[in-house]
Amino acid sequence: MEENYDVIVLGTGLTECVLSGLLSVEGKKVLHIDRNDYYGGESASLNLTQLYRRFRSGADAPESFGRDRDYNVDLIPKFMMANEELVRVLTHTDVTRYLEFKQIDGSFVYRDGRISKVPANEMEAVTSPLIGLFEKRRLKKFLEFIQNWKDDDASTHNGVDLDRMQMIEVFKKFGLETGTQDFLGHAMALYTDDEFLHRPARETYDRLILYVSSVARYGKSPYIYPLYGLGELPQGFARLSAIYGGTYMLDKPVSEILYDDEGKFKGIRSGDEKAYAKQVIGDPSYFPGKVKTVGRVVRAICLLQHPIPNTGDINSVQLIIPQKQVNRKNDIYIACVSASHNVCAKDYYLAIVSTIVETEIPEKEILPGLQLLGPITEKFVSVSDINVPLEDGTKDQVFISKSYDASSHFVSIMEDIRDIYKRVTGDELVLKRRPRQEEEQASMAAGQVS
Repeated sequence: MEENYDVIVLGTGLTECVLSGLLSVEGKKVLHIDRNDYYGGESASLNLTQLYRRFRSGADAPESFGRDRDYNVDLIPKFMMANEELVRVLTHTDVTRYLEFKQIDGSFVYRDGRISKVPANEMEAVTSPLIGLFEKRRLKKFLEFIQNWKDDDASTHNGVDLDRMQMIEVFKKFGLETGTQDFLGHAMALYTDDEFLHRPARETYDRLILYVSSVARYGKSPYIYPLYGLGELPQGFARLSAIYGGTYMLDKPVSEILYDDEGKFKGIRSGDEKAYAKQVIGDPSYFPGKVKTVGRVVRAICLLQHPIPNTGDINSVQLIIPQKQVNRKNDIYIACVSASHNVCAKDYYLAIVSTIVETEIPEKEILPGLQLLGPITEKFVSVSDINVPLEDGTKDQVFISKSYDASSHFVSIMEDIRDIYKRVTGDELVLKRRPRQEEEQASMAAGQVS
């Protein structure tokens, strides 16, 4: 502890671990601390004992649930889209060597009282029960337009200006019905509310292309998920940081944040020990006076003994209930994984239902999602604040990440990582592939020979 560092990082959530990994690779001397005795912070994956300690005040899990070590339960469920930026970061930093991924078997949407598969290609789109006969033709034209668009070829633009027109205008140009707009915006572009309709169409275009290209990469669905749960992601980046000299301390409480006479960060105190640095990065829980609450998320972790009904008995599912289907302002998300992902015991399934809180009875708001799960063996409900920093950190050199939202993917997390990286370093995040372990060893061997 009693040393000077370039950066101190507080909390081992995914945002913090990605940043400490990237900064370590660039030669920064990093000290990384977490008050918990496990990695992941709010985005951790817990075993059965940890889960019951957190939600049941230390009560023991029933023996029928199986072995403790068979469980890696995500506190915050998210799936990766095969082509999203976080996957590129994993590849470029070679963190993929610590992880193994499995595809999510299906992507579904709830509409008009039933669960339907989200079309994975144009052929599925024109045969989908989600859309009427004439609307299918219009949707096919729209999807062809999206995939054929080239910025530098006006003949592909169909009179559309993606940067000046709102998305609602583009939908109207193609004559798409409200239900189809809803499906495209929520089940494919993965927006949690309807604000996207009145924003520049470019944003939705980018998201639709991400979805379509991610499906094209593996088929079936656009999503992939790490074996042993999302807690493997922060641990992978922690290992990367450690390889490059980063120092990690778990189960280390932070007693005080230290500032100089000008109010700039200068270090931290843990008990009688102190560590010093010019900058600090941390999650909102370490800086309660420097963040504001902008909303809340309700999540229910449900243990099932069967796959989600009406999804074809598959092992893993992403299911979205668009807000209009249940008269809400925000979508409800259901993420389901199983023993095939090494996150629960054999013959069990983990389904996590989540949404943005809109009323004083949060658990009632996820009822439409819970009702689609069939019989629930065990349920753990939590409500978390969504906190954001009050300032950008340039004055006091305190850089605070945003809380995780209710969305089912990592797009918003990568936006936060890019934003913090630029404020900390002054530079844009440019992904440079680092040498793989085999290449490093080969070059070292060549150096020894010469």
